Amino acid sequence: MTVSLPRTAALGAIAALTLSACGAAPDTASTTADGKNAATATSAADFGGLDALVTAAKKEGTLNAIALPRDWANYGALIDGFEKKYGIKISVENPDGASQDEINAVTSRKGQGRAPDVLDLGSSFAISAAQQGLLAPYKVQGFADIPEGQKDAQARWYNDYGGYISIGCDAKRVKSCPTTFADLLKPQYKGQVALNGNPTKSGSAFGGVWAAALANGGSFDDIQPGLDFFKKLKGNGNYTPVESTPATVEKGETPISIDWDYLNAGYAEEFKSKGVDWKVAVPSDGQFSQYYSQAINKDAPHPAAARLWQEYLYSAEGQNLWLKGYARPALMTAMEKAGTLDKTAAAKLPEVSGTPSFPTEAQQDKAKTVLGQGWAKAVSG
Repeated sequence: MTVSLPRTAALGAIAALTLSACGAAPDTASTTADGKNAATATSAADFGGLDALVTAAKKEGTLNAIALPRDWANYGALIDGFEKKYGIKISVENPDGASQDEINAVTSRKGQGRAPDVLDLGSSFAISAAQQGLLAPYKVQGFADIPEGQKDAQARWYNDYGGYISIGCDAKRVKSCPTTFADLLKPQYKGQVALNGNPTKSGSAFGGVWAAALANGGSFDDIQPGLDFFKKLKGNGNYTPVESTPATVEKGETPISIDWDYLNAGYAEEFKSKGVDWKVAVPSDGQFSQYYSQAINKDAPHPAAARLWQEYLYSAEGQNLWLKGYARPALMTAMEKAGTLDKTAAAKLPEVSGTPSFPTEAQQDKAKTVLGQGWAKAVSG
């Protein structure tokens, strides 16, 4: 999801699983006896119900995924849970890939059996993919409960899990851990501040730049102060171009990492056994919240499995697994009302104050353009 580190990728070293180059599943596997085709189904009901979808997905037998690190927001448990429940094998290609890598795979492999079936994208990248006509409209059963502003009106993408930009810090290597963006400019952090990916490709790094903008007089309409901040951080020697991963943290190459709170919180737990004291703070001066979006490739080689995967992710089981990974699920409010939320997991979320707000599609498009044109220049040299 990163990124390039992805998706930043996750701070976790994960072996890349290669996708098999098998051919596309036969049409009969994705078509019901009465001629309903999973590739054009816009809901489970449209295909004849969830049971019919499960049957068709099992016949396909495989789901092609991309850029899903097992230690990213508890994806390992989600993948294992889906495979155990339905007996469908999930092949994950390039687990540490970025959102843009996912889009590139869809466009370059159109019509191929190894094309990705499903995508997990930073929201600005999901909007871009929809604009390019790459995504299939599909409403999961919980679609109505996804908050307005966090889903595409045509159901080509919708938010699933998210959190806040945070600052992770190796307290054994850094005497006084920074808790705000203003702190990051202090001279004692020379060569220590990293992003989890390249913001022109990675949703988490993109969020890091936007949070920096909000901390320095910017807004959803103006991300430029974020570029100016990193230019200043680069100029005073504090910014390192090394993209943070668990390996770079353990080696001491990236002792301070700007990343989503659910990733940093998960790493704090993971690093304990490795002797790393990883502290996490949501900066009060740059509180930026964002969600990742799920989508289905319009030309998915396994269209029934792709739709069943979405249904699983937006079920109470799937949403609570996000929560156990310290991520805030999109259906959290609805599940709280329905009494299906894992309250123990919810109580472990990093503390933040206030109600999050989110940029519009137009604001994200504008920010992405500004970043694409100015990022390299800001941190060059």
